[in-house]
Amino acid sequence: MLNYWWVTRPKRKLNSIPEVLSTFAEMSLDQEWQGQRGSHLSFEDALEEAGLKRKGERRDQTGGGARTYRAWVASLGLIFTQESTGKVKLTLAGEAIMSGDSPVEVLKNQILKYQFPSSFSLSRGVQVSSRFKIRPFYFLLRLLSDDRILYLTEEEIAKVVVVEAENETEKCYEYIVSRIHEFRSKGDSCLEEDFFEKYKSSKGDVNPEYPYRHLTDLANTLVNWLEYTQLVKRDTGEVKILEDKIPEVNSILSSVPNFIDRPEQHEYFQRKYGLDPKHKKDIRNLTETKTITAKIIAEHKIRQVYIGESLKRPISKITPSLVDQITDQTGFDNKLVEETLLRLYPRGSVGAFMTEYFEMAFKGRDEATDFEKATVELFQDVFGFETKHVGPIGLTPDVLLLSDSEGYQAIIDNKAYSKYTISNDHHNRMVHNYIGNLSRYSDSSAPLAFFSYIAGGFGKNFDSQIQGIVDSTGISGSGISVSNMIKLVECYDVKGYTHKTIHDIFSVNRQVLLSDF
Repeated sequence: MLNYWWVTRPKRKLNSIPEVLSTFAEMSLDQEWQGQRGSHLSFEDALEEAGLKRKGERRDQTGGGARTYRAWVASLGLIFTQESTGKVKLTLAGEAIMSGDSPVEVLKNQILKYQFPSSFSLSRGVQVSSRFKIRPFYFLLRLLSDDRILYLTEEEIAKVVVVEAENETEKCYEYIVSRIHEFRSKGDSCLEEDFFEKYKSSKGDVNPEYPYRHLTDLANTLVNWLEYTQLVKRDTGEVKILEDKIPEVNSILSSVPNFIDRPEQHEYFQRKYGLDPKHKKDIRNLTETKTITAKIIAEHKIRQVYIGESLKRPISKITPSLVDQITDQTGFDNKLVEETLLRLYPRGSVGAFMTEYFEMAFKGRDEATDFEKATVELFQDVFGFETKHVGPIGLTPDVLLLSDSEGYQAIIDNKAYSKYTISNDHHNRMVHNYIGNLSRYSDSSAPLAFFSYIAGGFGKNFDSQIQGIVDSTGISGSGISVSNMIKLVECYDVKGYTHKTIHDIFSVNRQVLLSDF
């Protein structure tokens, strides 16, 4: 029995969940899973073929690797085994991801509902101690939003929170707050004498060189999962709530949902836990058996390849080039591919790519070019601008926009930092090189409507720094956090925005806020 929190982690990040789920769906849905070694091995082969699992000699031929990945998607409430048939089915949350809903929104919902006890935590081979009745990620968010805590390190999570936070009572919560403060002042000396005996790893052994490794690895995975929600970010070893996400976190913490009951009843629990944000009940009748036809098999494969592509770039609509690409990858008839994609994803699925886009905004210079190119694609494919990646020219902004419909051009500069501030050098560069020397990299005669920065976040004096550039040039400007950029992408089609709307939003002469759109 595990005497600490636990999440399974065939991969420490959740980015590949949509692809793993679609691979699993193609191989195993509507089939019996229990004891079917052939299915397990086939799933393992498919994961390796898709590049989701490392290839190599397996220590056994029992499909253990496949079962680990299956446990991963089950633990997040995306699949369940139907009691009456023994067949694997998607929950509504699993269906939502497969249907092109934003995996970030669906999985954020699942992560925040993740609880002990659960069908997964009680399962054979896991068995998290019954002393825990807690939603771990909800609890971590509560700590991070507490003025007495403000940040957490992986070490604090590993050595204090995952072993001592048992429930969500005020008594337990206040105890954990005091223990974190004690750990910050005293370090390991405040841990119990029998710490390693009480909280030993599932294997029962202690690595003398890295005695806390099983707990620090777990803490790292917990933070990765929480980062996937786009509510928090690590910065120099400290996990903090993103400033522009504080209102959302406060809203999440203000309504305390009930624990999901009957975790010992697998199907009941999973269907209740696996409700996506659009549903309050799962009323599907899943007892009818479907004949698995060649067309259904083809559809699964097309869906699988499409989901893989949607994670790499923003897909706002089904285009002939996309159809050709998926036809090449699947080998199916072009007409079948087109009909399937138009039926399943009539509006594309931009949200899938936004996981990657969010992460790009915090990686510094390492992947700056990817961040610039992704911004080019968003303004082109989602907002419909004519775009140019002009960054490589030198002494130029990263992206040039041209709106034929509204007759203006604009410039965007990407800054992959969590708290970007406009230094004196960057001020001069924007004023003299980017705005003052526009004709060097643009052959359009349309007026320059605005300049803007896109970053992970901004420093305290950012608004006055923007105003300084506006005063020097007479051109409107702004900055928008990657979180709000993602929200704008989500709103654009739904709210019927146009290039005029974009002009207005990006011309506020300060940081763009959610209230601006």
